[in-house]
Amino acid sequence: MQEQLQKLEVELREVTKNKEKLRKNLLELVEYTHMLRITKTFLKRNVEFEPTYEEFPALENDSLLDYSCMQRLGAKLGFVSGLIQQGKVEAFERMLWRACKGYTIVTYAELDESLEDPETGEVIKWYVFLISFWGEQIGHKVKKICDCYHCHIYPYPNTAEERREIQEGLNTRIQDLYTVLHKTEDYLRQVLCKAAESVCSRVVQVRKMKAIYHMLNMCSFDVTNKCLIAEVWCPEVDLPGLRRALEEGSRESGATIPSFMNTIPTKETPPTLIRTNKFTEGFQNIVDAYGVGSYREVNPALFTIITFPFLFAVMFGDFGHGFVMFLFALLLVLNENHPKLSQSQEILRMFFNGRYILLLMGLFSVYTGLIYNDCFSKSVNIFGSGWNVSAMYSSSHSEEEHKMVLWNDSTIRHSRTLQLDPNIPGVFRGPYPFGIDPIWNLATNRLTFLNSFKMKMSVILGIIHMTFGVTLGIFNHLHFRKKFNIYLVSVPEILFMLCIFGYLIFMIIYKWLAYSAETSREAPSILIEFINMFLFPSSETHGLYPGQAHVQRVLLALTVLSVPVLFLGKPLFLLWLHNGRSCFGMSRSGYTLVRKDSEEEVSLLGSQDIEEGSNRMEEGCREVTCEEFNFGEILMTQTIHSIEYCLGCISNTASYLRLWALSLAHAQLSDVLWAMLMRVGLRVDTTYGVLLLLPVMAFFAVLTIFILLVMEGLSAFLHAIRLHWVEFQNKFYVGAGTKFVPFSFSLLSSKFSNDDNIA
Repeated sequence: MQEQLQKLEVELREVTKNKEKLRKNLLELVEYTHMLRITKTFLKRNVEFEPTYEEFPALENDSLLDYSCMQRLGAKLGFVSGLIQQGKVEAFERMLWRACKGYTIVTYAELDESLEDPETGEVIKWYVFLISFWGEQIGHKVKKICDCYHCHIYPYPNTAEERREIQEGLNTRIQDLYTVLHKTEDYLRQVLCKAAESVCSRVVQVRKMKAIYHMLNMCSFDVTNKCLIAEVWCPEVDLPGLRRALEEGSRESGATIPSFMNTIPTKETPPTLIRTNKFTEGFQNIVDAYGVGSYREVNPALFTIITFPFLFAVMFGDFGHGFVMFLFALLLVLNENHPKLSQSQEILRMFFNGRYILLLMGLFSVYTGLIYNDCFSKSVNIFGSGWNVSAMYSSSHSEEEHKMVLWNDSTIRHSRTLQLDPNIPGVFRGPYPFGIDPIWNLATNRLTFLNSFKMKMSVILGIIHMTFGVTLGIFNHLHFRKKFNIYLVSVPEILFMLCIFGYLIFMIIYKWLAYSAETSREAPSILIEFINMFLFPSSETHGLYPGQAHVQRVLLALTVLSVPVLFLGKPLFLLWLHNGRSCFGMSRSGYTLVRKDSEEEVSLLGSQDIEEGSNRMEEGCREVTCEEFNFGEILMTQTIHSIEYCLGCISNTASYLRLWALSLAHAQLSDVLWAMLMRVGLRVDTTYGVLLLLPVMAFFAVLTIFILLVMEGLSAFLHAIRLHWVEFQNKFYVGAGTKFVPFSFSLLSSKFSNDDNIA
């Protein structure tokens, strides 16, 4: 390959050099042709003769520009002709006047077209000049000045016949140069096209060779055995495949000494490998953007597949908008093998890479839109409303009906709003089968009802989500054999969460179930009851249920007791272990090192089990770790973690209210867009209604896509990411690992793909 490229390089250099020479000669001949054409009009020569010296004649009737007149002046006349750039004309003429003291006549004219400079290749405007001078000394000065101003000097013919012969010769040479240049360009194009056929394959081949040698340079060289030793990480399930690959490579290469593989024990933390497919890759990228998981740590991407699109849909809940998003993602999924999509612009490629995320986000938005009964800000009456308006009307005016506040003719005529009373028999016939009743779309207190519903729903979802995150931390502790973290960290955290905020969920659900429309006015406020739980009011309140005060005192006592355990339990236990005590429910054998050189690991390494029977090793380990153990640092770390958790339970619960806020904002934006566009278009009369409705619908569709789908969708997407990173993953996910990046030609690093200097 190197010999072929060198031959090709030499050939291309020679051809290109010859082409540049031919092009330069062609440009000079073209300039010469223009110079002869224009200077022909400067002086008229009627007779061919050589200049001589004679007496000065009378000059009354002769022109100074006439050649015969100049001859009679008795001077030896000379000419210098050529081309000069447009910007240098004035300075050139001034210099000639000063240097030659007026013994020159300069005549110039501008060319009609711009010409390319043979030296620089720049297309500029040129002037043709003709300088007439007397004497050889002045001629030398003129030529030096022309050289200083980079003028292109060409010989000037003395006779008309000579001019004609030069013109004919120039035309012939220009025609020949055009022919030669065309053939040279064709040959150069053929050589380049032939070379371009193998450029891609050669570039790939060179990049692969560079990558291989880069990896070989990372190996250790054994001088005695004259072999390379590579220490690599390999997944355990791929070890048989690696062994077969080494045997096959040794056999095909004909090596006398076969390559072999040995597994070696190590205390280093392995990199993290999580196998994904095209469906799970997008969700795993969301988790990896927060941090690559530690080795064998619980991977939240599995649960993110469901929780992420669901929380997005809670904020984006609209049946129509979700269905449009679902169709767009489905179109990308069905055409995922199309090459233009994977090689498109950055924004479209971003949508393409997250097509399965968009698909689930749209599908879950359809579900929550049906729950909210919201389709482009309008409700859909699928199963029939559970409210009966006719039961509220009565034409009579009996006292019993007056107590039930029924409607009559006077009420209907004079009241701007009518109120439905569910306590009246026949008005409320039961809940809507799925979602919110469509009659709420007509109610004036619709926003108040939806705000109360969505706010409580956000709190419930948030507390469940965070509690699930704390529970996942237990599986980390079980796998890494740190059961003391379960009793001293996870259990107090769960008690703190459930005794306060879990009880809040209980009160919300209990109030929904225990109170009906008839007793709704007697129902106490959940907010007041929740505040009274911490204030211990002196006066007895009605409460939600009997014995509420005793239950709340017990829950508050458990909360208070869990805080010191959370602050001091783990540091004191590790100190106890470090001083030589045995660990209940924990065995040293099979322990896996996860975080290297942490204080917790030091204390665990210092507490060897008696079951191992290695007292000498135990004493040596303690001698090494006694100096490294720092109880103050462990206590400070646990204190910071406990304060962050306790305060975070409150702030994170409030953070989940963004589910309610963004859902409210999306619904209100949809309502405003419908009221300002579609309602106006639909209210126009039938004469011009159709003509106006088409552009209104088009404008409504554009605003819906760009404002409600793109901007609101991006906002809900970012808030869903924040809820997962800060509120959910922070409870159990460390994300301090190193991603396993195996050697692969398809995953060549940028320094191989973007390196222009291929060596």
